[in-house]
Amino acid sequence: MLSVTDISVRIAGRLLIDRSSVQIVPGARVGFVGRNGVGKSTLFSAIRGEIPSETGTITIPPRWSVGSLAQEAPNGPESLIEVVLKADLERDALLREADIAHDPHRIAEIQTRLVDIDAHSAPARAAAILNGLGFSTADQARSCQEFSGGWRMRVALAATLFAAPDLLLLDEPTNYLDLEGTLWLENHLANYLRTVIVISHDRDLLDTSVDQILHLDRGKLTLYKGTYSSFEEQRATREMLDARHARSQEAERKRLQAFVDRFKAKASKARQAQSRVKMLEKMKPVTALVMQDVREISFPVPGKMLSPPILAVDDVSVGYDPKKPVLNRVTLRIDTDDRIALLGSNGNGKSTLVKLLANKLPPFSGSITRADKLSVGYFAQHQVDELDLDASPYEHVRKLMPDAPETKVRGRTGAIGFSGKAGDTLVKSLSGGEKARLLLGLATFFGPNMIILDEPTNHLDIDSRAALAEAINEFPGAVIIVSHDRYLIEACADQLWVVANQTVTPYDGDLDDYRRMVLSARGMRTSSRNRSGNERGDGRDKPTHNKTEKRVPLKQRISDAEAEIARISGIIAKIDTALALPDLFKRDPKQAAQLGKARASAGIALQRAEEEWLEANSQYDKAVG
Repeated sequence: MLSVTDISVRIAGRLLIDRSSVQIVPGARVGFVGRNGVGKSTLFSAIRGEIPSETGTITIPPRWSVGSLAQEAPNGPESLIEVVLKADLERDALLREADIAHDPHRIAEIQTRLVDIDAHSAPARAAAILNGLGFSTADQARSCQEFSGGWRMRVALAATLFAAPDLLLLDEPTNYLDLEGTLWLENHLANYLRTVIVISHDRDLLDTSVDQILHLDRGKLTLYKGTYSSFEEQRATREMLDARHARSQEAERKRLQAFVDRFKAKASKARQAQSRVKMLEKMKPVTALVMQDVREISFPVPGKMLSPPILAVDDVSVGYDPKKPVLNRVTLRIDTDDRIALLGSNGNGKSTLVKLLANKLPPFSGSITRADKLSVGYFAQHQVDELDLDASPYEHVRKLMPDAPETKVRGRTGAIGFSGKAGDTLVKSLSGGEKARLLLGLATFFGPNMIILDEPTNHLDIDSRAALAEAINEFPGAVIIVSHDRYLIEACADQLWVVANQTVTPYDGDLDDYRRMVLSARGMRTSSRNRSGNERGDGRDKPTHNKTEKRVPLKQRISDAEAEIARISGIIAKIDTALALPDLFKRDPKQAAQLGKARASAGIALQRAEEEWLEANSQYDKAVG
């Protein structure tokens, strides 16, 4: 059991956790929620022993392993599968020792332990996790340093999940995932057999993957049973009762204080007055509900509503290299009040499509017809880099209203969420959520007819995401959404378009249908699926594969399988030599039994390696032919 007892944690003079306690039982799947900045990540640091607590203790069972997502993405020459496999430190150490061990007894111990931890199935398990997070078999054989930072963070997540620690701590794991990866992760966490605590603002993850909610509010930790939806109901009921109790207590306090004030000077009533003073001192204060209103998000109404269609794309090819378009022969139309969510794995062209629609990327061929005076507001997370870190929100707004009077500029700054002193805070001092709000306000400043939102929920807490969904639904123009947040899509989109296989097609099902399709496909994906093109806008820097390049991962698989066959054959030879020792079964029957078990396990592993070699060779022959 993870036991947090009466701990207080202070960071930079600010008390984030105030004498709070919670116990997490083994096997619990816990969603950790609370407003941005309240101290959730700080508690994780305290659990890992990275920061001290002022008071109290954190107790973890001594045999438990604790795992969390690395702060830095892996970046070396090793293949993705090698990076993930090395995350199991015990397996890695045993395999290295098995290569050099000569003592028969130690060989038996190593092989028995490898059997116990199911080490020989590890490559398949690692590949399945990488596959679920969006890496094809060909990707898994490539060097880690070939991928961009966001994709390498996915590798770090895969390594953490593969290690399967007894206590898994995940801090916003979906930030680097697309919707498809998020759906797979939800399913994986829902079936995680050990203890997991996940900080997340994703409602669907918290409704499908956890069975308890840990809430941090005003320095106090409270554990609720059930999903996030259940937590919201329980909390609302609890706060209503607390508010009612607080009002009742305050009335009783006033009555007792009035008696004390009236009779404390009278000798005949001194004893009764003193009794009521003691009652007041013993009365434990109840904290009344403190409303923490979320600043609303709103989009300006377009100055003029246009006639449909506002945008039509006919037989368009687009990308970054005319010889290798990311999207090819795309035909679609967007009407005045469409609400469209784009689905499809990162790397398939979603960001390329929205850049085309936003007129930030010209087509190679085909035609695009835009309504006269069409105005588009475009939001993407990478635009954070375009903000002036040494300027304030007010100064950003002033640039858009150079001739406006001070009061109007201040008013517009407040309208996008930065009123009063907040408007003069430098951008470099804003939180991630505040920067996202500023970008949203600037992108839609002049009342566009169409808003394009590319991953708008990163860094927004749950309540702010709800505010964003409300703003989208109240906006009268068209909205295009790219998001890994299923709640936002379900709340706002009435059309789903799938971007895959170099084209864009409407999807007739709902997100539940799409989820089932994604999980099924990721469980069955083979090396024949490879992405084409380099989608710069989706964050992966990867070269295009031609026919020759497709053979390279297969050659690597063949080489790896041959090396594994040689390694296991060497282990079998050592075991056979030990088993051939004279009188072994009479002299040490226990050791002989261990060696026999290890020999059987090694034989199974050899068979698997040979099957992998045969499969890789078969696929290579097809690729060559």
